[in-house]
Parts: sequence; C-alpha cells; structure tokens
Amino acid sequence: MSSQQQAVEPPLDTTTVNRLQGNMGVGTLAMSVLAFSSPLATVAGTMPVLLMFGGDSAPAIYLIMTAMLLIFSVGFVLMSSRIKNPGGFYSFVTAGLGKAAGLGGAFLALVGYLFIGYFAPVFFAVTMSSFVVNTLGGPDIPWYWYALVIIVLTTYFAYNRIDLSAKVLTIVMVLEVLIIVVYDVAAFTHNVSTGAELSVSMPRPSDATFGLALLFAIGNFFGFEATVIYRDEVRNPARTIPRATYLSVLGIGVFYAATASAYVAFFGADGVQSAAAADTSNLFHNSIVLLLGRIFADVMTVLLITSTLACMLSIQNIAARYGFSLARDRALPRALGRVHPKHNSPYLSALAVGAVWAVGTVLFAVLALPPEQLYVVASGSGTFSVLLLMFIASAAVFVYFLRQRRNAPESVWRSLVAPLISSLFLGAVTIIAITNFPELVGGSGAITVIFMGLTFALFLGGFIYAWVLRSKKPDVYARLGRQKY
Repeated sequence: MSSQQQAVEPPLDTTTVNRLQGNMGVGTLAMSVLAFSSPLATVAGTMPVLLMFGGDSAPAIYLIMTAMLLIFSVGFVLMSSRIKNPGGFYSFVTAGLGKAAGLGGAFLALVGYLFIGYFAPVFFAVTMSSFVVNTLGGPDIPWYWYALVIIVLTTYFAYNRIDLSAKVLTIVMVLEVLIIVVYDVAAFTHNVSTGAELSVSMPRPSDATFGLALLFAIGNFFGFEATVIYRDEVRNPARTIPRATYLSVLGIGVFYAATASAYVAFFGADGVQSAAAADTSNLFHNSIVLLLGRIFADVMTVLLITSTLACMLSIQNIAARYGFSLARDRALPRALGRVHPKHNSPYLSALAVGAVWAVGTVLFAVLALPPEQLYVVASGSGTFSVLLLMFIASAAVFVYFLRQRRNAPESVWRSLVAPLISSLFLGAVTIIAITNFPELVGGSGAITVIFMGLTFALFLGGFIYAWVLRSKKPDVYARLGRQKY
C-alpha cells in the first residue's frame, strides 16, 4: 500500500457493537453449508441429471469431486489462517491478485449467489402449488404468491441473529438427512432381496457426457465458503473454520456418493442411466413410492418444501454478508454495512437481498414468464459465476503463497502444490462449463450469450470500478478487501 493511500485511509471502527456476532460451532456451521446444497432438492433434482449423464459412474464422480475439493480446502483453510477477514473469496482474491480482481470477484459472488438463490422461491412455488392442488386438493394459487411468502419468511430469519438461522437449518437438515438415509437403506435392501449384483463403474473421461457429469456434481458442493464468511459469528474460528470446512466437503461427498449408489442399487447398473433419462424429474419420487409407499412420498414432498426454504435461507445469509462486506469497504452504499444493535446481523443487507428477489418475482409475474424455466436459468447462470470465482480464488491462493515464500514460507504441499492442483482442476471444469453453457442454463443461444456475457462483465466491471475508485476515491480503494472493523 502506498504512503498516499495510508494517509487518506479513514480510521476503522473496532468496537464490538459494530461487528457481526454469533455463537455457531462446528456442527451448526457444517449444517449451514449442507443446507446450501439442499440435500433433498439435490437427490430429487440434480442427481437424476447426473445419473442421466454419468450412469453407474455417478458415485465415483462424487468421490472424485470430493477428493479434488478436499485438495482445494487445503489451501483454502491455510489462507483463512492468514487472511482473518469475514470477506470470503473477496478477501482471498484481493490478497492474492490485487484489489481490482478482488472487487471483480466480489461482484461475481454477490450476483452469483443472488441468481442461485432465486431458483429457490420459484422452485418452492412450483413444488408447493403442485402439492396443494394435486395432493391436498386445494386451490390453484398463482406461483408468485408462494414465492413472495417464502421470500418474506427467509428474510425474517436472515434479518435476525445468525444463531436463529443456524437452529432452523440444523433442524431441517437432520430431517432431510434422515429421510434420504431411509431411502438409501430401502434401496440397498431391495437390491439384496432381489439378489441383483451391486456394481458401480469408474467414469471414462473420453465419454462425451463426462464433463457435464462433473459440472452438475460440483454444484452440489457450493456453499462451503460460508465457513470463512461467518468468521465473526462462530466460536473459536481458528478451530471451527478448518474443522467445519473439511467436515462439510467430506460429508457432502460421501453422503451423495452413497445415495447415488442407492439409485444404482434400485435401478441396476445397466438400467439407471436409461431410467434417469426417461423420467428425470420424477425419478426420486416414483422410486420412493415403489420402495416405501405413497404416504412416505408425500412426507418427502413436505420435506422437499422445507429443504428449499433452508437452502434459500443459507444462500440469503451468504449473499447478505457479501453485500455487507462490500458496503463496509464503501464499494456499495454504506447503509448495507450496518449491524443490527440487538441481533448483531447485517440486517439491511439481508433486507436488500430479499427485496431484490421480491422485485424479480413481481417483474417475472407481470411478464408472465414460466416459472419452470426461471429457476433453471437462475440456478445455472449463478452456478457458473460461483464456479468461475472458485477458480479465480484458487489461483489467488497459489499466487499469494508464492509471493510469501521468502518472508513466511509454509508447507509446500499446503501453500503451493494443493492450490496449483485445484486451480488446474477448477480451470478445466470452468472450460467445460463454458462449452456446455446451454445445457447448464437450459436455454437457447440467446440466453447463453446474455448470461455468459453478464458473468464476465461482472468481473470486468469490478476491475473498472476499482480503477475509478483508485483515481477518484483513493480512501475507498485503500479499504477494498481488508474488511477490518
């Protein structure tokens, strides 16, 4: 930092009253991460797509992804011990690649999570409407009313202290995990009772669908970055963050690999891919009906609805904290950086996220756009933004520790080799995402051009904005990415 920047940099508020606060431990933090992936929505929605592309190699794909993201976590955790700020990838990219890249990464994160999160109210609305009409025999209420209700509900929880959200997420996650475990046991039991051989295969990179299978699998792991974002809101962050990070990645990977194996056990290694292709959207529901009965399937649907709420709440909390971090650095309106005097939460930033989703819902309702298409486009484009950010962050970790070799050398494996491996892997997956973007967003060439262009424009826009700040507001530029209070 130059002497001029130091001279104009304003004093920072170090009072605890002005800080985010919470009391999350390893378990509740890991559950908040698991909620992001929405286990039931993953098992019922994303996993059949993965099976359609990967067939009986889906369990192995999850394990490969787990191994690679554990390698990513090595540098991630080491970086968290050096950059003790709650800015997530924003702080990491700034430390490794500079303020302009950091601001571009922050914009990717904020908009990416806003997009991913918007899939939830729309998906909730479609699922809830179908359940009310087809199962309960109730009225056919327009989808946007359901969407607005869940936006208000999650915004209420996000407005309050993080511990309230953590309790809600933990309860919902326990119920979700239990019902999926019951399904797994029933599927494996069915396999044993029929005397069928249970076998899974290794993926073949030469297959045309291998890249798409990887792409859909990695999205199930998003959200473990939250372990760093909540630094000020957990007990003993030096211990809690590393443990929760590794537990989240390993737990998600093994859990989904086991459930993918259950699918293979029920449909058979030779039949699971064709079954997933023939009935992608209803594969989980129909197999539950066959294994456990319709009542159990109805219970699953109710938990799928609560799972969507938990997923949306987890994403809203993360997006709110990115907005909060940017506001604290004066890159966004300062009001978004306010801390609630009672709940110690980023309440105005949480309200802003809910307001963006609500305005989007009203706008799409007025335009009469089909909700089924909305959540596919929102989820796919948001996933691409976060994937690109993870690649940039991994490269930033490598560059940061490469620069630090002379002054404070760390383990070569932790600081250089692991970040380099994860950078190469995530770079390859990013290229796959670019070449298969239409499948990711489920849209036409026009949608591909618009949303892919928007993603890269966000990162480039961060560079341009940072350069403007450097020239016009050097005091704001000096703050970028530091997130000290």
